Amino acid sequence: MTHDDARSPALAAPPAARMMGGRDWAELALLSLVWGATFVFAKIALVEVGPLTLAAARVCLAALCLMVALRAARTPLPRGARVWAALFGMGALNNAIPFSLIFFGQSLMPPTLAASLAAILNATTPFFAALVAHALTDDEKLTPARLAGLAIGFAGVAAMLAPRLAGASPAADAPHLALGVAACLTAAVVYAFAGVFGRRFARLGVAPMQTAFGQSGAAGVLLVPLALIVDAPLARPLPGAATLAAIVALATVSTAFAYILYFRILARAGASNLLLVTLLIPVSAIGLGVGLLGERLGPEHLVGLAAIALGLALIDGRALRRLRRASPAP
Repeated sequence: MTHDDARSPALAAPPAARMMGGRDWAELALLSLVWGATFVFAKIALVEVGPLTLAAARVCLAALCLMVALRAARTPLPRGARVWAALFGMGALNNAIPFSLIFFGQSLMPPTLAASLAAILNATTPFFAALVAHALTDDEKLTPARLAGLAIGFAGVAAMLAPRLAGASPAADAPHLALGVAACLTAAVVYAFAGVFGRRFARLGVAPMQTAFGQSGAAGVLLVPLALIVDAPLARPLPGAATLAAIVALATVSTAFAYILYFRILARAGASNLLLVTLLIPVSAIGLGVGLLGERLGPEHLVGLAAIALGLALIDGRALRRLRRASPAP
């Protein structure tokens, strides 16, 4: 999650939106920062650990932290075969598969772009979510404004990537970059399906924090065997202090703490206001990548990010509604 959960009905029974105060905006900015840091922590850790190992460590440590949080809140752990079957499905769609794909994609990207570019690509999740919801649900059909948002957003991705792929140097870097981009975009598609799949948790009576813990724990059960087989972490040297610190921060700050902060904002500001974090995460990730890791963005990346932000605003729809209300009647 990452930041994906801002679009996932599985983790939220959406309260009505309200006007946000200064405290709400501060917490929203903090959430975007800790989710944006995901890509930075991952870039640091991937130097010494494989993508599956990193994904497994992230969800397992996060599940432990969330279990402690549930106990502290005196909330019972999820129970029942039907509930856990759904949690394993959600753990695969919302954690195991997309986390692994994003980390794999980052491992193939140039070091000067690995965090920032992955964050920008991850911001396309609402575009795919709109397409999946249109195809699989009866109450979230595409409107002309949403179609325009999709077109602008995907055009921004194309404008951002085409010059980089065409001018990759050496030429052998182009297939690696293309595969990394494809992995991150596939993760966004999987997140979109997770959002639709997660609608069932409200019917099952599972509380949001129970879902967060359950999907993390289920993802750990799925990922640990795969990581042991594919990455063979036990045959590698013990990671250094910086890598271990990045893994712990990824699990505790960018996952467990992010979930807790997410639900706090959700309860205070409502689900539609919380969607604004989608626009802020790439900005946070880019700022951290440039400031801490020395990443360099070209003009095409900024143009692409602006197009994605405009597309997201059209899909969200609030800006258009406010413009219509502000326009004088004919």
